[in-house]
Amino acid sequence: MSTAKQEVPLDGKAIALSSLIRASMYASVAMLALLVVSATEVLLAVFGGILLAVLFHSIASWLHRKTGLGERYALALTILFLVTAVGLGIWAMAPVVSAQATQLADRLPGAIEQLKQRLMGFDGVASLVENADRLRALLPGATKQSQYVANFFSSSLGALGNVAFVLFVGLFLAIDPGLYIRGTLLLVPARRRDRTHEVLTRTGAALHGWLVAKLIAMAVIGILTTVGLYLLDIDLAIILGIIAALLSFVPNFGPIASVVPAVLLALVAGPDKVFYVLLLYAAIQAVESYGLTPFLQKRILNMPPALLLTMQVLLGVLAGILGVIFATPLTAAAMVMVRMWYVEDMLGNRGEDGAGAEGSG
Repeated sequence: MSTAKQEVPLDGKAIALSSLIRASMYASVAMLALLVVSATEVLLAVFGGILLAVLFHSIASWLHRKTGLGERYALALTILFLVTAVGLGIWAMAPVVSAQATQLADRLPGAIEQLKQRLMGFDGVASLVENADRLRALLPGATKQSQYVANFFSSSLGALGNVAFVLFVGLFLAIDPGLYIRGTLLLVPARRRDRTHEVLTRTGAALHGWLVAKLIAMAVIGILTTVGLYLLDIDLAIILGIIAALLSFVPNFGPIASVVPAVLLALVAGPDKVFYVLLLYAAIQAVESYGLTPFLQKRILNMPPALLLTMQVLLGVLAGILGVIFATPLTAAAMVMVRMWYVEDMLGNRGEDGAGAEGSG
């Protein structure tokens, strides 16, 4: 007699219910993927808030360890200090920065026109520019200046809204990060919660290390650029230094974009100044690449340049400037998660650590 158990056939209702559950799961995954693609900018703004919360919480934790203050009081003191410092900095620097920003906006069109006139002297450039002008004239809406004005104001208001959104998200996350971590862990099976908590902690440490290293590098680049341009007798050195510091937040594209206004102003001052300005910016990038980066390497992930550039392009296509800005920290976080969840847990390769440092908390 056969001892094999005979499977009990499912009735029609059970099969229908099982099919409905599977279809609902597939539909939920598809809707989630569609939501992620369509709301990429919002999700990136939320990630910006997470970075801000990491900054607030890191400073507050350090203050808590050094002074013994309660965590809430340390966080309140941290936020008060940062708001006061930024406010005093704006109050002290606003007149100079505003004046130089206005002058830069006034001078750049003339510098661009002067560069255009110089390029027109080369063979082939004049015909290329003429053909480009004809093509631009054929494009729809080419003469609608009101559309340009509307786009300017909408983008400016959108940028202000994004900044406010990131600020509030960062504050809420920093006030009670445990609330959101516990909520995330509830979505994970009980047997995986300890590992998920470890992964989230290591990811936060990586973001903390990267952010600290990046802020140090931005400050050094801003100071060196301002001092160097001042010594080269290039006008508007302060605003150009601020631009260089801010754009250095974005690897690859930022340093290239920051040199453009400096070169245009140097071209107005004299063609010989262009060479010295390019040399200055190249020297500062060398200091960052071969001096700052090795010094700060223990705090940052060693991200492959090709991977980082690919992520910048992909996120730039999906979400525009926000994607390019947050591509680096997103890549850092993704590398930690992939290494721990996929390489270590699924593949079992726990002895290899090709991702570099994960930051020191």
